[in-house]
Amino acid sequence: MVRLRGVSGSLRAASGSTALLAALGERLQGRVDYARLSIGDLPHYNADGDGGEAVATFIEGVRQADGLAFVTPEYNFSIPGVLKNAIDWASRPAYQSVFKGKPCFVISTSGGALGGVRAQAHLKYILNGMLAEVFTWQEIVVPNAPAKLQDGIFADQPVLDFAMAGLDAFVTKLGG
Repeated sequence: MVRLRGVSGSLRAASGSTALLAALGERLQGRVDYARLSIGDLPHYNADGDGGEAVATFIEGVRQADGLAFVTPEYNFSIPGVLKNAIDWASRPAYQSVFKGKPCFVISTSGGALGGVRAQAHLKYILNGMLAEVFTWQEIVVPNAPAKLQDGIFADQPVLDFAMAGLDAFVTKLGG
């Protein structure tokens, strides 16, 4: 069974990104081995150390995954610092990290009208720089994401259907 790991770029309890990732993960039940990788416990990146157990767990999660699904909000026209921090930890050694050749699927969200398109472009640029394989698909950008939650659950069916079409194609390419 394909091992798909999800990464939310947000730490917020009421995050639209995390809620969307959870809804997509539920739709994949029985088809893939899905789990979410945590980025909230990682220390600030510092090349003078290895970051300890939280970093080792995150890196091993990326290593064991057949593919990664990122859903990130846009903060100040880019990805959140906490997501960049996680990627920085897992990006070593340069050009030989667990990201090299790792298939990645990217979705972005925002509270505004552009759906995090700038964050998505930045994340894809970063992943490409680490030699990850960013899945080519129509961009999935989710504007006004907070309005799409009902009781903390992502509930916009057209967005879920559109995102799921891309994620289904990604999982199929992974062998699932």
